[in-house]
Amino acid sequence: MLDNSAPHPSPHIPQIPLSLFAGALLYGGLCVLAGVLGTKIADIGTWPMVGGLAVESGIFAFLLLVVLASATAELHGTATANKLVRFGFVPLIVSMILLMVVIHLVPPAPFWPDQDSFAHLLGQGARMQFAGLCSYGTSQTLNVYVFSKLAAGGDGKKLWLRAWLASLLSQVVDTVIFITISFYGVINASTGQPMPIGELMTGQIIAKLLLSTIMVPPLIYLFVGLGKWLDQRA
Repeated sequence: MLDNSAPHPSPHIPQIPLSLFAGALLYGGLCVLAGVLGTKIADIGTWPMVGGLAVESGIFAFLLLVVLASATAELHGTATANKLVRFGFVPLIVSMILLMVVIHLVPPAPFWPDQDSFAHLLGQGARMQFAGLCSYGTSQTLNVYVFSKLAAGGDGKKLWLRAWLASLLSQVVDTVIFITISFYGVINASTGQPMPIGELMTGQIIAKLLLSTIMVPPLIYLFVGLGKWLDQRA
């Protein structure tokens, strides 16, 4: 006798590939983590053959976002990758709101001495939060567009080259938008002069292009290969 008690999936509900489901979970988490990691400035000038370069540590999470978006475009198409990017705004905005609530509205316990440090590290101002949203949306959308355009009419090969070129361009755009919105017209309290946004952009762009060259080519093969393996096992 058949057991009809177990629920059956509705034919009107689309079945999500396992690789897309897992990738979306990781993508949302990395969107939040990128902002947290960005509070630490990393010195990569100590790496071999690199001199005097510093970069905010959120770039490591952001490069994973770039690779995930490109891998999603490769596995599931440009439209799906663009949806992933747009849904990434949800964890970004929710995390920003929660941080503001916890910092400004939730009183710290009287025996906890680290409120000022917590607020200093994680309490980005509204201007920098707006800059982060603008740079994220523009650069990630551009990354998917360039990656997909390079694949159009091709044979699907040179995966590493398409991902690398898309990442390079998107990183430059991300840096220009974020630094311009965050620091244009801001006066340096120690010097009394406007923030040197040209110098800030140059150092950040060089560092990000270097990290893109190191990380993106191997990671795109890893993510695409892992996605195909997950879908085969589903």
